Amino acid sequence: MFAVLKTGGKQYKVQSGDVLRVEKLAADAGETIQFNDVLMLGGDTTVLGTPTVAGAAVQATVIDQIKGEKLIHFVKRRRKHSSKRTKGHRQKLTLVRITDILAEGGDATGVKAAAGAGSVSASAEAAPAAKPAKKAAPKAAAAAPGADDLKALSGVGPALEKKLNEAGITSFAQIATWTDADIAEMDEKLSFKGRIEREGWVDQAKAKLAE
Repeated sequence: MFAVLKTGGKQYKVQSGDVLRVEKLAADAGETIQFNDVLMLGGDTTVLGTPTVAGAAVQATVIDQIKGEKLIHFVKRRRKHSSKRTKGHRQKLTLVRITDILAEGGDATGVKAAAGAGSVSASAEAAPAAKPAKKAAPKAAAAAPGADDLKALSGVGPALEKKLNEAGITSFAQIATWTDADIAEMDEKLSFKGRIEREGWVDQAKAKLAE
């Protein structure tokens, strides 16, 4: 009897006693594994799977984890900037010996199913991914005690008010006492040169204090 099995995206025709090199499986040397993707059974009677044969399985013993022959990948660019690059690669493989071909009952043997080294367990696939906890929205900074609403000044919006607060300016009284030197310094900090005088913040602040 022979079987055609699928593993690692490839198909193999096997008989009992055959030794195969397949893409790396998550199994240790000496361990018994079972290939459940059987596409065809041959012998006295041929059975074709749709796409696999129900209940059929191929059991094997892991001989060793090995690496394939070294492959050389060479790239050369001949245009404006000539360059060369050589890379080597050795594919990780698992060496197995076929021990038994089951025409039926493969789903009830309890033998570990052959799975790729990077595959995810069935239970992990079934479990929905946990959603990350939503971050709480940042709270708006509380206004300092005694702070004035600087947005009442012409040309001052929320962003500019924040910059003023970060510079330590929180009240109309502070702005009302600005000198030419203070105005020049604040122009540099706010990156709005000339706006303070153009909008008349000092006069506006004095008017707010007089109200």
